[in-house]
Amino acid sequence: MILHFGLGAFHRAHQAVHTQEAGDGWAICSVAPRSPDVVRALRAQNHRYTLLVREGEDVSATEISSVRRTLHAPTETEQVIQHVADPAVRVITLTITEKAYADAGPGSPIGLLAAGLARRTAAGAGPVAVVSCDNLLSNGPRLREAVLRVSGSVPEEVSFPATVVDRMVPATTPEDLATAAKLTGREDLAAVVAEPYSQWVLQDDFPGGRPAWERVGAQFVADVEPYERVKLRVLNGVHSTLAYTGALTGHEYVSGALDDPVLARLAERLIREDVLPVLTAPPGVDLPEYGAQVLARMRNRALRHRCAQIAMDGSLKVPIRLLGTVRDRLAAGGMPRWACLAVAAWLRHVTVSTDDAGRPVEVDDPRADDLRRLAHSPRRLIAAVAPDLADHAEVVARISADLADFAAYGVRECLERA
Repeated sequence: MILHFGLGAFHRAHQAVHTQEAGDGWAICSVAPRSPDVVRALRAQNHRYTLLVREGEDVSATEISSVRRTLHAPTETEQVIQHVADPAVRVITLTITEKAYADAGPGSPIGLLAAGLARRTAAGAGPVAVVSCDNLLSNGPRLREAVLRVSGSVPEEVSFPATVVDRMVPATTPEDLATAAKLTGREDLAAVVAEPYSQWVLQDDFPGGRPAWERVGAQFVADVEPYERVKLRVLNGVHSTLAYTGALTGHEYVSGALDDPVLARLAERLIREDVLPVLTAPPGVDLPEYGAQVLARMRNRALRHRCAQIAMDGSLKVPIRLLGTVRDRLAAGGMPRWACLAVAAWLRHVTVSTDDAGRPVEVDDPRADDLRRLAHSPRRLIAAVAPDLADHAEVVARISADLADFAAYGVRECLERA
């Protein structure tokens, strides 16, 4: 049995699909940390839902049935803790977003996990792997640290393997639900949409056993760090860059932003000139080919991946997705021109929050108010997310100049000039 925290679309389009396709009888109990809506929808349809895979004009529908039970953490807290402690549960996975790792309250996923692991140890329930599937550097060790902060100790029989996950899963729209109903002949309020591509790289440390995910393309490696760095800096870094510059230039979707030749050139040059020169290729990965594949995937217009969705929580994502590239380019003696421009676009997005035409853009960031109070000082803005870079005069000057130019001429004109 697998217990999963986070009942969002990504889990239902990624881990649940891999588990079903592995075909060895493992079932999932999924926990919704907040909203009960998906729990209600899945329970009403016997926990079966549709995966729509879209590429261009092509769409296919597959029924997913690996999720056998759902729990709503705020109203079924004791059942969640019991499941963590259940000896039948041998794998616990999480997709709870970056910001949830800092929340250790009793009802939070980290708090519930820590309480359940303590009960599990006291009962001698056996070994378990606790697997973060979130876009965090060293997500396994980060998860272990989060649990340790709450519980004070972690039993030896509990492992925290690091992982890398990748699949583009936009928010499901009413049109997607209508397509699922048309293809399956039944209403499905829990349907999810994804691209054909799916990647899962895992450190093989599962003391209680695991599904044979390698049968369906998962890679088990000794060290996930090279894969993690490539994915976070190429795919996620470019995704964030297009989300901020796209929103600021009036584009609703990432694919539409890439249809704009000016933004497409920015994405290409960011990859080629800033990101790839400071990356080490994992075994079997051709970095230029990977970069080209990333852009091709983002151009899939069928996904309708909203810039606003990718732009969320930038104060948590930008340090992971872009600032590592900035630091490594500086250390190599280069000036990360395009990565700095992307950081400036994020700062304008979160502090000014209007596009080139003066229309408001959607901002959902836990530090938005704090950053707006610092908007008069680019150096203080940079210091708020990267104190070391705030002491680098060239970086501060470059980002300050971009912000001033954005204000004077608009983002798109500045990109054209650059």
